[in-house]
Amino acid sequence: MTKISTYEIDIVKRETSKIHDVDFDNLSFGRTFTDHMFYCDFIDGEWQQPKIEPYGPMTIDPSARVFHYGQAVFEGMKAYKDDDGGVFLFRPQENFARINKSAKRLAIPEFPESYFFEGLTTLLNLDKDWIQSGKGNSLYIRPFVIATDSAIAAAPSQNYRFMIICSPAKAYYKGTVKVLIAEEFSRSANGGVGFAKAAGNYAAQFYPTNLAQEKGYQQVIWTDADTHTFLEEAGTMNVFFRIGDTLITAPTSDRILDGVTRKSLIQLASDNHINCEVRPIKVNEIIEASKSGTLKEIFGAGTAAVISPISAFEYAGTEYNLPEINEHSYSSILKQNMLNIQHNLAEDKHNWRYEIK
Repeated sequence: MTKISTYEIDIVKRETSKIHDVDFDNLSFGRTFTDHMFYCDFIDGEWQQPKIEPYGPMTIDPSARVFHYGQAVFEGMKAYKDDDGGVFLFRPQENFARINKSAKRLAIPEFPESYFFEGLTTLLNLDKDWIQSGKGNSLYIRPFVIATDSAIAAAPSQNYRFMIICSPAKAYYKGTVKVLIAEEFSRSANGGVGFAKAAGNYAAQFYPTNLAQEKGYQQVIWTDADTHTFLEEAGTMNVFFRIGDTLITAPTSDRILDGVTRKSLIQLASDNHINCEVRPIKVNEIIEASKSGTLKEIFGAGTAAVISPISAFEYAGTEYNLPEINEHSYSSILKQNMLNIQHNLAEDKHNWRYEIK
């Protein structure tokens, strides 16, 4: 290993890259990682010197509070490479703002903006060969922070570690999915942490999702905790419904994540003169629209999948099928618009691309 010093970050480079052992045509999402990782510790009330080291295991005390009280938040981002070798992020300022919003809700100290962007830029420049060009290819980026205090008292940690790791990725979901609308379980509740990307939010989804999968459905569309009559999110994604020629998605709240893909699709819908309503939507409205033939599309939207079309949903023991997706569907149009901007294949009139230099 070769140690390098920069003004902001201490860097230890891996001497031999692992990239030659990777089959980029057969990637399992989130299981292959790049050569390096970024981290920065919070000790004695201050963020310490940021560091980049070869990706690998780290030592952490069994009494670390993250294991006992779940103080952990994360983000999901992607880097893209165009055909000329340029590397771009998509709206990274939104991810930075959101991880600090999540951290605040879990009593975790906010991370400095300069450390975040300098660390991210340096890490991507070190591992840019892992970013494959071509539409659909990307480098998934996972910033996260965990409580590292060695104490099992039920109180906020005094020490934390902020990290960024990266994983090459292809399409997350392929084809369409079938979903089960939740009637009993809830993803989040009023006054809770549903708006935050808290690790525990996702752990709590696994059991009801497993039950749905046993019935032949890949994901759950979550409903409100109070009445289970309002549609909120789909699996780990925001969700859109097309009735007639109108797109509908639920408003953000303390139960619903303010997705970067979600807000981008709302803008792209406007750019394409597609009417998009942001309002509460009831299960019964969707069922009636399905029965009348006006329900044209349902799709999930998130960083990993971009857009994941839904082919059918079940509610109260009855399955409802959606029309087949075609190239003129809203999901297809919006996804291609999004990918073209992300991969530097189209005009970026909203200044969403962030070039890594």
